[in-house]
Amino acid sequence: MIELAEIVTGWPLAATLAAVAAAQGLRAGRRRCALNEALHELRRPLQAIALAGGGGIGAPPVLESSVRLAAAALERLDREVNGGGLLRPPEAIELRPLLEAAVRRWKARASLGGGSLKLHWRAGRAVVTGDRVELAQALDNLIVNAIEHGGPAISVEVHPHKGRVRIVVADSGRAARPAERVGAPAEVIARLSGRRRRGHGLTVVRRVAAAHDGRFALRCSERGSLALLELSRTDDRGPLAA
Repeated sequence: MIELAEIVTGWPLAATLAAVAAAQGLRAGRRRCALNEALHELRRPLQAIALAGGGGIGAPPVLESSVRLAAAALERLDREVNGGGLLRPPEAIELRPLLEAAVRRWKARASLGGGSLKLHWRAGRAVVTGDRVELAQALDNLIVNAIEHGGPAISVEVHPHKGRVRIVVADSGRAARPAERVGAPAEVIARLSGRRRRGHGLTVVRRVAAAHDGRFALRCSERGSLALLELSRTDDRGPLAA
């Protein structure tokens, strides 16, 4: 038989646990509501940009590809917050146009900081299988990481390696910034990335590499950083020899 003392002492504990659970549920509900409001507010300017020429036929390639990537990121966030949505099936992707588009998107950003961004392609026709949007996001993050944390001369080199395609993003090291550049457009854009950089970009690269049977490595030194992304190179017959 349960003693009265056990009931008396157990009741406050159960009530406390119920109150904690209710508070956590309330906070989770408020967080979800805030995230949905942010999603809504992000969609509106993105739609305005698309209607102004960012997503239609004949739009500048850099603007069009950027709008598509932003829309895909919002779609993923919506799926994480609210569930549902369809995942894109894997497809055969020619890597060179994808990488050329990424370099075009960020060449102006590199120039604003007084640097350069160049692509050196030595991989012939390289086809990979996977998610086009995720691969584009990984490439963007590799390049932006080099611009924001390295520079000024950034090179993107691509070549075959043991049945894979190897992408190497290297920078020449971060020099001290002159005082007159503190208010320059490049510095303003860098501050828009957030109060503190948390390494989310490279986390995206690692996730995409793992999802595509790839490999990611980063090496940093005083002379600059070197980011390496390897992806399985395939065609209709399977892996290609290097």
